[in-house]
Amino acid sequence: MNGGSFFQRLKQGLTKSRENLSVKIGAIFQNRRWDEHSLAEMEESLIAADVGVKATEKLIESLRRQPPDGSENPAQEMSARLQKAMVQILQGAKTKSILPPLSVRPWVMLFLGVNGVGKTTTIGKLAAQFRSAGKRVLLVAGDTFRAAAVEQLDAWGKRAGVEVIKHRAGADPSAVIFDGMQAARSRGIDVLLIDTAGRLHTKIHLIEELKKIRRVIIREQPDAPHETFLVLDATTGQNGLQQARVFKEAADITGIVLTKLDGTAKGGVIIGIQEELGVPVKYIGVGEQVDDLQPFDASSFVHALFES
Repeated sequence: MNGGSFFQRLKQGLTKSRENLSVKIGAIFQNRRWDEHSLAEMEESLIAADVGVKATEKLIESLRRQPPDGSENPAQEMSARLQKAMVQILQGAKTKSILPPLSVRPWVMLFLGVNGVGKTTTIGKLAAQFRSAGKRVLLVAGDTFRAAAVEQLDAWGKRAGVEVIKHRAGADPSAVIFDGMQAARSRGIDVLLIDTAGRLHTKIHLIEELKKIRRVIIREQPDAPHETFLVLDATTGQNGLQQARVFKEAADITGIVLTKLDGTAKGGVIIGIQEELGVPVKYIGVGEQVDDLQPFDASSFVHALFES
């Protein structure tokens, strides 16, 4: 989250989420001191912001352990303490760099997520960023179930100037991924980004398909995939958290990509995801441009969530 311009876009995008938190904090303490009643109202506000029950309980308990310091501005005091507690929950999610190491080639990144969350777009944006950083990039259209997904990834490949390994619609995803792994190794590719189908119509089918895909990847490269990212749409709030639970059961997720933070009132879900799943948020997205997807930084995010 480096660079003021992205911070400003993030801050603007979190306007609705901010109204659910900082504005309500001010209202809670407008004519009242810090007491159990105000903490109870704070708890309701956090849940309304889709922070989640478990994370909310942890935050309120953290506030309860700290007696008020007699500040003349209890709202400001509460806000500062709440921000600090949120950063502590999110701290493990800090990402220093978006560049994969040079020591492993190809660096294999597997992307999961239901249809419509921005998965293919996320892959395209990362491909463009890696390409700009001088990496040799290859994309694999493993979502053969939805014909439009192959076309969309192909369009991103052209835009980013990278090739896409693809088969016809309806082909076995594992076969496409096998070809992608072979091509990446023979061409000296630095980063291989793999798209997968996003249907959740039966959990058992999803789990079996992902297990098969992972077996193919591991057979071709035993230390891969190096990253397994689950892409979630922030606007779905707690539904996104439920999706995360299903995918976590199906695969060893190493990180979350949270898209569409701009315009949602449910930005607090990022805290619930981190607390309940123990999976760090690695990237966040606030728009359609390539640089609107950035590594997640806890302090900057919380700052943007509260700063008016």
